[in-house]
Amino acid sequence: MSEADTPPDKTTVNIRITETFLADVDGTWKELGYNSRSEFIRDVLRDAVKHPDFDRADLKAMLASEVDIQEGRTSSSDEVKDEYDLGDGATDDE
Repeated sequence: MSEADTPPDKTTVNIRITETFLADVDGTWKELGYNSRSEFIRDVLRDAVKHPDFDRADLKAMLASEVDIQEGRTSSSDEVKDEYDLGDGATDDE
């Protein structure tokens, strides 16, 4: 195996979390099909580093939207236009 094919060295990092949170983490990585807790945590940290502008509020909004879609709480574009008095898309200047 060449040096280019050698995986980078890994360092162990210890964190403290509650048993309850650890149980949530364990349930999540298994449910999402990860092979291990470490693989899941590395992926989550990688996403946080690569996408620092994507925050908890964004995630909550996405999850809330997904629940609305799954429960059939959606609106057509015409309903949204009517609700916000957007008419047919024409502006007052036209």
